[in-house]
Order: sequence, then structure tokens, then C-alpha cells
Amino acid sequence: MSGIALTLRALHDGERALEKDLLATAERHRGDHEVHHVAGDLARWSREHSTRLAELGRHHDVDLDGPADDPSPGALAGLREKAAEALGRRPEAGLLLLYDLRDLHLAAARNSLYWEMLAQTAQATHDERLLALVTDCHPQTLRQMRWTNTLIKELSPQLLTSA
Repeated sequence: MSGIALTLRALHDGERALEKDLLATAERHRGDHEVHHVAGDLARWSREHSTRLAELGRHHDVDLDGPADDPSPGALAGLREKAAEALGRRPEAGLLLLYDLRDLHLAAARNSLYWEMLAQTAQATHDERLLALVTDCHPQTLRQMRWTNTLIKELSPQLLTSA
């Protein structure tokens, strides 16, 4: 399998995982309307990215259409959700949100690096399809990162000093 194919697969899997994590965060913090709604909107971007990557994968002889990973958010996410329910509006709930935002930011940053690698490759190989996809999708991934970064900057001072 070529380096492009491996990177397409890694990014596809990363976008699927980010979508799942954004949806889990939206649900876990549904009491915070901004987080709930914006995370849901950003998850739709990742879903669109993974769909478009699967379409492009066929051009590169890579099958990315397989069944989605297990939609459950995993044991750690389940534990966080139960803890969030038990804590309600207590300060600890804010720390859970802060840690969720950190994880989302790191996942989006990983995807952004894959987009950048594919952009450079598309330019070097004159792959117009790949370049068009990167040009459309990478800015949205950067916006996902900016949103998480902004909330982390806003929430950190109060949450970390009051814990």
C-alpha cells in the first residue's frame, strides 16, 4: 500500500473518530448549549470529510467504505458521561469539559497534520482531485481546532483555579 493510501486511511479513521468524539462530547455536555450545538455541527463536518475521503480513496484504489467503527464512545467516555451526570453543574463538570476539549483539540490537530501532508503531496504530484479535497476540508479542520482552543483559553483560568 502506498504512502498516500496509508495517509488517506489514517485520516479517514481520524475523521470518523473525531466525529464520534464530538458527538459524545455534545451529548455529555448537553447542558452547555454552545458546546452541545457547535460540537454537533463540527461532527457533521468530520462525517462529510470521511465520506469524501472514501470517494477519493476509490481513485487511489483504497477501500475506505467499510463499516463504521463501533459507535459507542468507549469505556473512558462512558465513565466521563456517568461522572458528568453525577456532578451536574459542580466545578468538576467544568474540568470534564476542559479535558474533553483537550482531547478534541489533539484529535483535530492530528487530522490537520494529515491534511497538510496530503496537500503537499497533491501539489508535488499534481493530483488535482486530492488538492481540491484538501482545499475544501482542511480549513474546516482548522476551524474545529480554533473552536476547541478558544474554549480552552476561556475556561482554563476559572476552572483550574477553582478546582
